[in-house]
Amino acid sequence: MGSPLKNLYSLPFYDRLANTLSRTVPTFDKQKFISGIFTKDFENKELKERMKHTSAVLHSFLPDYYPDAVNLIEVIINRLREDGFGESLEMMFFPDYIETYGLDDYENSVKALEFITQFVSCEFAVRPFILKYGIRMISQMQVWSLHKSHKVRRLASEGSRPRLPWAMAIPELKKNPAPILPILENLKSDPSESVRRSVANSINDIAKDHPMIVIEIAAKWKGISKETDAIIKHGSRTLLKQGHADILKHYGLQSDNLLVTGFIILTPEVSIGRSLEFSFTVKNNQDEKQVVRLEYAVYYQKANGLLAKKVFKISERIFSPQEFCTINRKQSFRLITTRTFYPGQHQLSIIVNGEEKTIDNFSLK
Repeated sequence: MGSPLKNLYSLPFYDRLANTLSRTVPTFDKQKFISGIFTKDFENKELKERMKHTSAVLHSFLPDYYPDAVNLIEVIINRLREDGFGESLEMMFFPDYIETYGLDDYENSVKALEFITQFVSCEFAVRPFILKYGIRMISQMQVWSLHKSHKVRRLASEGSRPRLPWAMAIPELKKNPAPILPILENLKSDPSESVRRSVANSINDIAKDHPMIVIEIAAKWKGISKETDAIIKHGSRTLLKQGHADILKHYGLQSDNLLVTGFIILTPEVSIGRSLEFSFTVKNNQDEKQVVRLEYAVYYQKANGLLAKKVFKISERIFSPQEFCTINRKQSFRLITTRTFYPGQHQLSIIVNGEEKTIDNFSLK
């Protein structure tokens, strides 16, 4: 198991950072900075707590007048680049500084976010500004979507996602994503893969609350380029897993003449820590080729005895007329931090082009 992420904030990191700060921040005291960082409870702080703690300690050495502090941060970042620091997760205390101390200074903070995100992403820090300034901030992000730097363009799409993971929610954008659609429109053919993936993730966020908006986007963008088609496919992943009829139709994923036979759960009793094994055969039972998307769903038993469905993709490809294929698959029940397994009856189903073709039970011990 690797070292916890919080250990990115280590003595070697702070020692090196302090050396740069010593050459850029007037009256900076390295020993005082290191002492301020390594308080008695430092070891107990998790990643985000250490990040915010670093921001607070840095604040004590920067000018009290926020615009002057922002200007000095730009100098610091330029020197960090000269000293060999690249974009890395531990530098996220800079965006946090803007979020924490600059929320009431829109103009200076917008300039700072635009600059800092080219060193370390500001996708989390920009969200409080969206909440506070609403359409004014969204309009600025639309301007950023045309920026020469792909990192600023990515901030426009990633920072405005309605459901950005690990970040504060933007309830108004979940209710009505219309204000961010021009941003996505500007970026649909972006040359940067990271920007295009961000656009796809934003579309997938929208799909969870407004599937028909995504269906309309899919129809509008279809065939513009292979890259744009890939954005739509990735952005439609939730709808595809849900078997949404309109997105299945968009991709020609009909299932009437696709047959599933020989479905068997090879391990009807599975111990936690081991793997479920199953097999089935799928056939394109028609005289023309057909795109076949194969998935399976595990209905996990929850603490209250109810079942919760999770879909897993197997493959998606063209089947020739009358072609068949036998699939053998394993699903791990190894203990992981993101899921709790409960013993008892579970279910497994086979899904072909969005249609659940067959289902059976198995027991988890």
